[in-house]
Amino acid sequence: MHLANRSLVTTVTAACSAVALCAALTGCAPQAEEKETKASGQTGATAEACAPGGLATEVEGKLTVGTDKPAYAPWFSDDEPSNGKGFESAVAYAVAKQLGYGRDAVVWQHVPFNSAFAPGAKKFDFDINQVSISESRKKAVAFSSGYYDVRQAVVALKSSKAAGAKSVADLKDVKLGAQVGTTSLEFINDLVKPATKPAVYQRNDFAKSALKTGQVDAIVVDLPTAFYITGAEVPEAKVVGQFPNSAEKPEQFGLVLDKESTLTSCVSGAVDALRKDGTLAALEKEWLSDAVDAPVLK
Repeated sequence: MHLANRSLVTTVTAACSAVALCAALTGCAPQAEEKETKASGQTGATAEACAPGGLATEVEGKLTVGTDKPAYAPWFSDDEPSNGKGFESAVAYAVAKQLGYGRDAVVWQHVPFNSAFAPGAKKFDFDINQVSISESRKKAVAFSSGYYDVRQAVVALKSSKAAGAKSVADLKDVKLGAQVGTTSLEFINDLVKPATKPAVYQRNDFAKSALKTGQVDAIVVDLPTAFYITGAEVPEAKVVGQFPNSAEKPEQFGLVLDKESTLTSCVSGAVDALRKDGTLAALEKEWLSDAVDAPVLK
């Protein structure tokens, strides 16, 4: 073999080895460009796609956030989501800031609770309204990572026969109520399995009225709401107890997005960052600190 040919073969062999090594490294190394959103199962957000303030939002340069009306405490304050007060209002603005949108760029939109996760196109960029992440809901919408780990609780008038319940079994023979489409109602049907069919209400306001007038013995709501009801709205009621969460898969509230939204990974990344840097914990302490202690109904 001539020297020139030998040199050429050596060069080609080295190049091929380098290509193979690069391919191997590329195949094994994590891809910085792609990120999987655990809550939604979607992939594909790039750093460029999540550029601060440059998302493909419903309204260019604005971030449209949906929630129901009335907007209940302690999640919101004074029925005014835009004031930044209340846990979910504060979380929404923190997520917006993480995405590069100032408070003046956030637009609030009224979205009824059930409509937020119903099938169909959405007119919001994300919705925040105590919506629990579930497999059935993920068939119709996408979710961000969870921003709050929640427990469901039982509220009863102090004079009610439900007030002395110590266990789930103690609730089987009482009349229970909850808002339609909620995990609160699911807990009644799937965990308590009461002898009497639960009363179902379009809004929590109606459930609270039914509790006050004795139409139901107790209602089921999330724990922070339970403490607010008994502390500010129905002082003659008490938090009977909270249901245990699964240790493997705790119930979490997530931001709701359109099923095909290109923002899901970016929004999840923002929530993850807020959890990591302690912002979510700080907001929870500021707005929900009183809703932490209630007996567990086993």
